[in-house]
Amino acid sequence: MRSVPRCTPVAAAIITLSMLAACGKKDDKAGGAPPPPQVAVYTVAPATVTLSTELPGRLEASRVAQVRARTPGIVLQRVYKEGTDVKAGEILFRIDPAQFQASYDSAQAAVAKAEANLAQAELKVKRYKPLLAAQAVSNQEYDDAVTSQKQAAADLATTRAARTTAGLTLGYATVTSPISGRVGRALVTEGALVGQGEATPMATVQTLDPIYVTITQSSTDVLRLQRALAAGKLKGAGNGAAKVTLVTEDGQPYPQSGKLLFSDVAVDETTGSVSMRAEFPNPNRSLLPGMYVRARLEQAVNEAALQVPQQAVVRGPEGATVMVVGADNKVTAVPVKADAAQNGSWIVSSGLKGGERVIVEGFQKTKPGGTVTPAPWKGPVEATPGAAPASAAPAAPAAPAAPAAPAAAAPAASK
Repeated sequence: MRSVPRCTPVAAAIITLSMLAACGKKDDKAGGAPPPPQVAVYTVAPATVTLSTELPGRLEASRVAQVRARTPGIVLQRVYKEGTDVKAGEILFRIDPAQFQASYDSAQAAVAKAEANLAQAELKVKRYKPLLAAQAVSNQEYDDAVTSQKQAAADLATTRAARTTAGLTLGYATVTSPISGRVGRALVTEGALVGQGEATPMATVQTLDPIYVTITQSSTDVLRLQRALAAGKLKGAGNGAAKVTLVTEDGQPYPQSGKLLFSDVAVDETTGSVSMRAEFPNPNRSLLPGMYVRARLEQAVNEAALQVPQQAVVRGPEGATVMVVGADNKVTAVPVKADAAQNGSWIVSSGLKGGERVIVEGFQKTKPGGTVTPAPWKGPVEATPGAAPASAAPAAPAAPAAPAAPAAAAPAASK
């Protein structure tokens, strides 16, 4: 009968510690270090971008005419309908013409009298001319006849001028529109005395199609743009007039584009801005003078613009920075200069050269020097007030990987 070796307490303790150490090594191997966080990146590449500036402005009628009484009298009738379109020369008001008609008739009679006197003087000269040759009349008598003829001609010219003046005054009794456009409310009523000592305003006619918008831009921005154009960094937008689009008071874009007519030659001393005027078609008369609008003005073209999504730029006390993922997937904070926004992106003027992978979503999960797993950015996501940040979206694919560690450790624990 063989003796069975007994397991001493010391040997049992050594065996137990060995088994626990082996299990610990397997658990460490199964769990491993956490994988690098996943981020969405945008690869920066040069592109041709038309630079536009959004500027405040006010709408103005392209033509404005104040209809005033040019002769004194009593208003007999308002002919037009308020708020309607009128044509140039269309009758708006009628002033009592009785007095002016009488003056015109008197001037007409004076003209007829002067014509008769001239005819008589001409006949007298015609008769005296052969008598002077026969010495039947003296030279003095003939000269007097010629002088009377000239005086009669001058009197006729004077009376005709007076008749013309009387005709103009009579015509002013019929008040017409000087331009084509939309006429506003009447400023006088029937029975009102107008034109007594001053030209009384009666109505206003405004041309609304086309319509003007007066916009202002900082002189600093104008100077910066001019220098960029002169240095060749930018090119002029288009061959003709600059294109302008409108955004109305309710935030809606106006369907038709306009053109820039001119830029003022002086800077406003009180505001430090330059005024510009643009013209827009307004066939439906939906744009009215006095409306506040915002005009988007295409001023230049950048043929090698570097754009990054706006959420990729982090601004702090020291300026703007972007998180760039290198070739080794290491994160680096790069200072940039991004002062111009265009279509939801910042235009980077310095700090980037093109080809960099900029973190757009998920940069809060890493820091400079950290390692990440980059994935292409899917595009902009419009955030609503109070919603979760768009950068939280890439964390969803990493959620299924969490249960993997316990699953791998289970076989080790069963041993």
